[in-house]
Amino acid sequence: MSLDALVESLPAYAKDLKLNFSSLVRNQTDLTASQLWGTIVASAVAARNLELTETVLAEASVQAPAVVEAAKAAAAIMGMNNIYYRFTHLVGNEKYRSLPARLRMNIMRSHGASPVDFELWCAAASAINGCAACVDAHERGLREKGATEESVAAAVRIAAILHAIATVLDAERVAAAASA
Repeated sequence: MSLDALVESLPAYAKDLKLNFSSLVRNQTDLTASQLWGTIVASAVAARNLELTETVLAEASVQAPAVVEAAKAAAAIMGMNNIYYRFTHLVGNEKYRSLPARLRMNIMRSHGASPVDFELWCAAASAINGCAACVDAHERGLREKGATEESVAAAVRIAAILHAIATVLDAERVAAAASA
């Protein structure tokens, strides 16, 4: 199934998601094709819905095969970092912020994608994962690398839409299992 078909299959209560997907993802003008597909991949992986992830990876591998691995790497590393840094940000004990993370993050230097693109995908995954410290760090890094606020906002909008689609797909799977 294509990503468009999956989105079109969403129930009536998710009409806004269909409209937003069409207008804000399919008619994207603030991101390059690589940035768009990497954001879609990183967001789908971070949203953790099997059906969405399978559909996105199948389509992305044809559309933008060079960015798929780097975008998956961005989601993976943020899956780890967002937990650790969200903890250090949320806990009242300042000592944790001064301790070394001791988490390997070699992929941050060896992902093979454009540094701006990878940073954008990390920001999108961090927004889904709800880590204020990482969102702030990646947004600042993006601006330092020359990204516009419009491109950052576009990526985060896509992350929001993909996450919401994953939420609906999960809810529908649960509802179908309960009625069976």
